[in-house]
Amino acid sequence: MYYNKVEICGVNTSKLKTLTDEEKRELLKKSKEGDSEARDRLIYGNLRLVLSIIQRFNNRREDLDDLFQVGCIGLVKAVDNFNLDLDVKFSTYAVPMIIGEIRRYLRDNNAIRISRSMRDTAYKALQAREEFMRDKQCEPTVEQIAAMIGEKCENVVRSMEAIVDPVSLYEPVYNENGDSIYLMDQLSDTNSSDESWLESIALREAMKKLSEREQTIINMRFFKNKTQMEIASEIGISQAQVSRLEKGALNRMRKQI
Repeated sequence: MYYNKVEICGVNTSKLKTLTDEEKRELLKKSKEGDSEARDRLIYGNLRLVLSIIQRFNNRREDLDDLFQVGCIGLVKAVDNFNLDLDVKFSTYAVPMIIGEIRRYLRDNNAIRISRSMRDTAYKALQAREEFMRDKQCEPTVEQIAAMIGEKCENVVRSMEAIVDPVSLYEPVYNENGDSIYLMDQLSDTNSSDESWLESIALREAMKKLSEREQTIINMRFFKNKTQMEIASEIGISQAQVSRLEKGALNRMRKQI
């Protein structure tokens, strides 16, 4: 599969080294003192972090080399702006910096058109967020960002939501032994009601054909509006098993109806 390739931007990712927290701290200190070799070692020693982050964006089918390069820009910014005086792990600071850089790249290459004013507000909010993180080494609240750019909180939220890429409900979020769990499986339906199901005699008859465990899952999932994760916790099996049993039960019910 394309996203499992080893060679990215001329780097053999299977041979990437990792650094301990102590090594990172020492290299960060030397880098701040102007040691360019330490800076390079620190960047190279955190490329696995970039690699792990870009996997989150593989559903976009963007060029992996491009995403890796953009992620490295975020890593370099994190290295150069990290504050050693604050008690924060480097990775804790670097991850949102890398993700922010990738999202900015995807936003600028987004085919969905967003108004110029909303895009400008979002860009200012992102800049303010980066500035806050550079100074405080932690995520700012919406209120803090709004105050920094002189905008109302609702405008900041609306503009940031506008640049977030749409996600398919059928996007796989987890795999276990070949069983995929999709985004829609993580959501509960608060609009469903018992009446909409119980009114159908055919549906009730189809339910009787299911095993006791399948009936329990269908009842909890659609009558009680619980997520697969909640069901898995209550009946003591994995979410992937719940997903598989639910799909099998629904397929048999459709054939009955």
